[in-house]
Amino acid sequence: MSKYETLAEGLAAVKIDGARYHLFLCLGPDCAPLTEGELTWRRLKELCAESAVPVMRTKAGCLRVCTGGPWLVVYPDGVWYGGVTPERCERIVREHIGQGQPIAEWIVKRHPLTGTA
Repeated sequence: MSKYETLAEGLAAVKIDGARYHLFLCLGPDCAPLTEGELTWRRLKELCAESAVPVMRTKAGCLRVCTGGPWLVVYPDGVWYGGVTPERCERIVREHIGQGQPIAEWIVKRHPLTGTA
């Protein structure tokens, strides 16, 4: 059974039309212990709900880096943060998401997806 009766309800629930960012968090277990990933996910979820910036978030089972996680990827910027903790989420949401200022010292890789469809 689906959580929503229609596709329109599902799309409205994720707030896809107004989103400025899409955050993907890899929970592990290969890049980090799954318990760390779950704690980080819970905090990220809280922070996104409190943020004035419209954000979509996706819990990922694997981003295929498999070391140095949990990993957080912020699109459309294409910023990859490794070793993300609940505490680091606070600064990332406050500064990167809220103010548009990525945390330079925590960025492992930048790769914005700029291809055309």
